[in-house]
Amino acid sequence: MSVDRGPHGWLVIDKPLGMSSHRAVQIVGRRAGAKAGHAGTLDPLATGVLPVALGEATKTIRYAMNARKCYRFRIRWGIARTSDDGEGEIVGESEVRPSAAAIEAMLPRFTGPIRQSPPAHSAIKIGGRRAYALARAAKPAVMPERTVEVASLGLEAIPDRDHADLVAYVGKGTYIRALARDLAAALGTLGHVSALRRVAVGRFTEAQAIPLDTLTDRRDRGKVWDCLLPIETALNEIPELILAAPEAERLRFGQCVMPVGAAARERLGRLGHGTIVSAWQGNSLIAVARFEPGGLQPLRVINL
Repeated sequence: MSVDRGPHGWLVIDKPLGMSSHRAVQIVGRRAGAKAGHAGTLDPLATGVLPVALGEATKTIRYAMNARKCYRFRIRWGIARTSDDGEGEIVGESEVRPSAAAIEAMLPRFTGPIRQSPPAHSAIKIGGRRAYALARAAKPAVMPERTVEVASLGLEAIPDRDHADLVAYVGKGTYIRALARDLAAALGTLGHVSALRRVAVGRFTEAQAIPLDTLTDRRDRGKVWDCLLPIETALNEIPELILAAPEAERLRFGQCVMPVGAAARERLGRLGHGTIVSAWQGNSLIAVARFEPGGLQPLRVINL
């Protein structure tokens, strides 16, 4: 089987301020000479962890995107902006500044499953058009509420009366800008995110991140591939299943497989139909598959 040229795995990029995630991925892919994609967009005004998949790792992006993410962010109290961050126009002001005690008391209301309306300046499609495009055309859409998960939300510091620093662990689809906006409203004031940094996406962490400049510096470029993480890093949250060589070969060619080994059958017996697993032969990742009544149905085959 032919495979994409170039490296296969994940690079964790520390996305710089002012650059789009799309542009960062373009740079990485071009330098690597491989197909590339990212696990979760960061706004240009946000910095931090941007996991970039290369080659065959792009087949596992959706599983990384489902992982919880951790953000550190600063709220600027008293000013509302069209984009809910520092880029938009000012649309309201308030003299109210919440105390640390008031903020702490309000945080439980924004923890767990909560209802949230995404910012008008977001990539969500409304009637076939991106919400941010409608907003920039002075035709902002009414953003429908949806349920998102905030696993934890904590106050870290109050550097001055106008600002508060918080940290949040959130599920897929949660907007920190909306969280800050809604928290300010609940505290009787206005607010927007003035600084935002992502510090983790699932198992991808800030400690693993490398500056994007490393890829463009000839002196450092050779060291970059020492930072390449294996494809399966994105699959740490799903069960593993070891297959015998004949079963792995059939799965590799897109066939549905019912394992015959006792260990594999026992493992499958504890999993319900519809469960997604990573299928292995020894130490080699073969595919991402779904357990169905007839056996393992390959979803994405890893061709290495």
